[in-house]
Amino acid sequence: MKKFRPQPGYVVQAFRFALDPNASQEAALRSHCGAARAAYNWAVGWVTASWWQRRAEETYGIPEESLTEWRPWSLPSLRKAFNEAKHTDPRFAGWWERNSKEAYSTGLANASSAFDNYAKSKNGKRKGARMGVPRFKPKRKARLACRFTTGTIRVDADGRHVTLPRLGTIRTHEPTVKLLGRVQAGTARILSAAVRHERGRWFASFQVEVKRDIVRVARPDVAVGIDLGVKALAVMADSTGEIRTVANPGHYDAARAQLRRASRTVSRRQGPDRRTGQKPSRRWEKANAARNRVHHRVANLREDALHKLTTAVAAEYGTVVVEDLNVAGMLRNRRLARRIADAGFGEIRRLLTYKTGQRHATRLVVANRWYPSSKTCSGCGAVKAKLPLHMRTFECDACHLVIDRDDNAALNLAALAAACATGTGVAGDQDTTVVVSKPRGADRKTRATRPRRKAEAGRAGGATRRTSGRQKRETVLKPKPSRFGDETDLPGRIARNAERC
Repeated sequence: MKKFRPQPGYVVQAFRFALDPNASQEAALRSHCGAARAAYNWAVGWVTASWWQRRAEETYGIPEESLTEWRPWSLPSLRKAFNEAKHTDPRFAGWWERNSKEAYSTGLANASSAFDNYAKSKNGKRKGARMGVPRFKPKRKARLACRFTTGTIRVDADGRHVTLPRLGTIRTHEPTVKLLGRVQAGTARILSAAVRHERGRWFASFQVEVKRDIVRVARPDVAVGIDLGVKALAVMADSTGEIRTVANPGHYDAARAQLRRASRTVSRRQGPDRRTGQKPSRRWEKANAARNRVHHRVANLREDALHKLTTAVAAEYGTVVVEDLNVAGMLRNRRLARRIADAGFGEIRRLLTYKTGQRHATRLVVANRWYPSSKTCSGCGAVKAKLPLHMRTFECDACHLVIDRDDNAALNLAALAAACATGTGVAGDQDTTVVVSKPRGADRKTRATRPRRKAEAGRAGGATRRTSGRQKRETVLKPKPSRFGDETDLPGRIARNAERC
C-alpha cells in the first residue's frame, strides 16, 4: 500500500480533543472498539490456522506440494475473507451490523501490520527488538481504540461537537476552534479520525493535513547541549557558555502519599477474583476509580511539563544536541527506575524529534550512545577512566578544572555539534571528534546489565577464556547444579556420606 505523503508546504498533524459522550454514545464507542478487537482476533486465528495445519500435515509425511496453502495476511485479503465469514460465523452473525465497517477494518489493518512486522523482524529487515508471532488480545487488557477513514468525519460549526460515522454527533469537553478555523480557512483537510479511551476519558484524534510555515527560531546560530538527569531534569548549555538548569518536578514523588492512602482504601474493599469468579463490590470500584484519578493526574502533569520544555527548546536554538540513552537498560536499575520513569527521558527525545523537524526545521543531533560526555573534560578534552555516579563534581587531572558533573556533560554536548559530520545527524561517531587521551580504554560506558556471577549452561554471560592470536573466544559452560546434587556420582556421594557418619 502506497504511503500517504502531504503536498509541499503541508504537514500531517494530529488534533486531539477530549469527549463528553452520554451513556448511549459511550456504549456505542465501547461496541466499536470491541468490534475492532474481535476482528483482530479473528484475523490472527484465521492466518495462524493454516500454519498449524501445515505443521500437522508435515508430521503425517505429506509432501510439500500437497500441504495446505499459506493464507495471506494482506489487508485486502483479510477484508475479503472477513466479509465472507461474518455472515455465517456465530461470533459475528448476530451483531456485526450494529457497528461501522471501519471498526472491523481497524482490527484487520492492525493484524496485517502485526504480521508484516513479524515477517520483517524474522528476516532481519526490521530494526529494533525481535517481534514475535501476533497473539490474541484479551478483553480485559486490550486498549479501547478505533479508527475511521471514510464516512462523515467533521468538526461541527459550533466549535463544541464532532461528528463520526455511526456514532453521530458527540460533544467535546473543550472547544475545537483551533482546528475549525483552519478547516474553514481552507488551510487544513481532515484525513481520518480515531477514538481512544485513555486515562479515564474518551478522546477523538483527527489526522489533518495542515499548512504550516516554518517559524524562525530566536537564536538560529546557537547550539545547545541537553544533559538529562534525575536530580535536575535537564541541564542546558549553549555554545555561548550559558548554562541553565531545569528542575525535576517529581510529579510522582509528590503524589506518593496520596497514592498510598488510595491504595490502602482499595485493599480494604472486596475486589475481583478471576480464580473464583468473584465480582468487585461497588465500594471497590469507587475506591479504584479514585486511585486511578491520581495516576491520571500525575501522567497529565508530566506530559504538560515535557511539552512546555521541548517547545521552548525547539523554538529558541538552531541546533539541539541530545544523548542516545538506553532508557530500557537504565530502568533495570531498581534504585533509580522510579525516578527515571518519572522523568520521561525517552519522551523528551521523541518530542524534540518532531518539533525540531516540522515546526522550525532546526537540526537535531543525537550523540553516540558510547560518547563519554560526563567523563570528558570540557576545558582540555581529557577523559577520565572512571567517574562513579555518586561523584557529582568533575575534577580534571590534566588542567585541574573543577565543575559540576551535569554542567560539564552539557558543555561537551554543545561542543559536539560543531564536530558532527555534515549530513549524518549523529555526533560522536568514529573520526568525527578530536582524538584525546583515553586511559584504560574509557571510550565505553558501563554496560547496562551485569554478567551473572555463576555461569549457566546455554545462557549468555558465562565465563570466557581469552586466547592469544586469532583464536576465537571459547565459552566455558558450567552445568547448573541440581537440587539433588550430581546424579552421575551417586555411589561416590553415598560413600562420602558413610564416611562422615
